[in-house]
Amino acid sequence: MKISNFGYFWLDTWVIANVIQLATQDFCSHFLNRTNDPCGRQYDQMTQAARSVPANIAEGCSRRSTSKETEMKLTDVARASLAELENDYLNWLMRHNNVPWSTKSLDYRNICAIHFDPPFYKDDVQHQSSIHILKQKHKFDRWFNPMDSMSWANCLVILCNRLIMMLSKQITSQVTTFSEEGGFTEALTAERLAQRAKQNAQDGAPTCPKCGKPMIKRVAKRGMNAGNEFWSCSAFPECDGTRSVK
Repeated sequence: MKISNFGYFWLDTWVIANVIQLATQDFCSHFLNRTNDPCGRQYDQMTQAARSVPANIAEGCSRRSTSKETEMKLTDVARASLAELENDYLNWLMRHNNVPWSTKSLDYRNICAIHFDPPFYKDDVQHQSSIHILKQKHKFDRWFNPMDSMSWANCLVILCNRLIMMLSKQITSQVTTFSEEGGFTEALTAERLAQRAKQNAQDGAPTCPKCGKPMIKRVAKRGMNAGNEFWSCSAFPECDGTRSVK
């Protein structure tokens, strides 16, 4: 496979999302049992929420070329799943009469000080990216203690918060790009209108009385003139100039 097929493998958000997913799966395996989770629902909900984050980041990135709107929606779904997972860890802490660490605590500051290495893959992307993700996960082994669920949950609350902020910035950037460039659907619409305008101009279409651009023959869908043809400006909705068809 070509490297271009794995663009999301270079996203820091996708790397951190995989670390959170792996750590969540380990957490559930270590601390959820038939006593505190008799039906296994908590296990399913937490692991599925954790899975949703990298899955939606990957799908959103893969859809970028065809629909920036879909990319934004899927990134937002990833962020929402992450917030759901974070709440599960907060609930776990409070169920055990604990609260999340203060931002002034030493553990909190130590975790925040840990930086993720930038991904660097020469080839064999899936193989090297998996090594990279596991290496980043091991940076937090000190807090992923099988004998201390409070430390484990606190660490993941911090990582979830970090990734939520990163995804929020990513969505803001996506919105800016979309507002400036539009998306695949908008490009198709613009191309279709341009071709229709060109065709109508060749057929002797009049020019718009407001802006002077070629007009397109349309059919009224509602009102007193429903079903009748009329001339509409090719720049609609920016220009609402019309002419009657004689």
